[in-house]
Amino acid sequence: MVKFIAEAGVNHNGSLDIGYELIEKAALAGADIIKFQTFKTNSLVTKNTKLSEYQVKNVNNINSQYDLLKSLELPYASFRKLADYAKKTKIEFLSTAFDEFSLQFLINDIGVNKLKISSGDLTNAPFLLMHAQSGLDIILSTGMAKLADVEAALGVIACGYLNNRKFGFTLNDFDAAYRSIEGQKILHQKVTLLHCTTEYPAETSSINLRNIITLRDSFHLKTGFSDHSEGITIPIAAASLGINIIEKHFTLNKLMPGPDHMASIEPKELTELIVSIRKVIEAMGSPIKFIQETEIKHLDKARKTIVAINDIPFGGIFSVNNISTMRAPYKMSPFEVYNLYGENSKHAYKSGDVIDE
Repeated sequence: MVKFIAEAGVNHNGSLDIGYELIEKAALAGADIIKFQTFKTNSLVTKNTKLSEYQVKNVNNINSQYDLLKSLELPYASFRKLADYAKKTKIEFLSTAFDEFSLQFLINDIGVNKLKISSGDLTNAPFLLMHAQSGLDIILSTGMAKLADVEAALGVIACGYLNNRKFGFTLNDFDAAYRSIEGQKILHQKVTLLHCTTEYPAETSSINLRNIITLRDSFHLKTGFSDHSEGITIPIAAASLGINIIEKHFTLNKLMPGPDHMASIEPKELTELIVSIRKVIEAMGSPIKFIQETEIKHLDKARKTIVAINDIPFGGIFSVNNISTMRAPYKMSPFEVYNLYGENSKHAYKSGDVIDE
């Protein structure tokens, strides 16, 4: 079963009421999980860090990531309220932590069931270690990464799952944990890798959905797709690749001010996307080829059988001149025609009769 994450992110624009509405819309659309982003700006970014290109396009009168994130930061008390509201709305609450304090808050205070690590923290070894040492399942986005980067991250995560100590690790420890039987086993149990193209919005030519298969074949872990493309076509296609998770940014209105709204979909599209994905998953069905129950009633009307195309007397010799295959009440497989040629008829047939020998 594919889990769908409705990524609200920071599309609440710093408003608790908008956060509540995002939860409501995600639940109504049929999403399994609503995800936000939890951070303390002072612990996440320096004051002179420049905006990303897409952020410059989508925000006005803000000159740094610090100022932008500060305007979007929600207090921890608000996340408690959002988590409680999600529980009442019967949708799982999830949030990506972007600093150590927020991670511990989500684990110990909110009590999330799993953790999501952003692509930006894929190479943040100390932070990866903290996530793994929680013992919770991890969803790891892999944007901006090579396979070697993903493998290195998995080594840290495996080591964190297997060791409780906070300090004294070496790069060799991470590599050994990754290559150990115990490390591989726990990664298989607990980690899902999300293919992701870190661009907002991501051009179709940059999506490379085959990377999902590459991740699965390379690491033999559960896989998913974190989509930053426009519209809903590409995540629907991704659903056909046998993935476990699909994540998509959504907003109440794309025209709202803020960095991520333009690269998000609105509630109506979210509903359409989730319905379409569920249909794709259902349609994928079984890999075993067999006659479906719904097809059986069509066999007599669609399949051909052997019929006389000219009168054949009793004892007459079957040949291409007097028998052929046509749609008719089914008696003999057309494969049997080769066994009939040159044989004597056991019955007399009129033209149009079904052969039944």
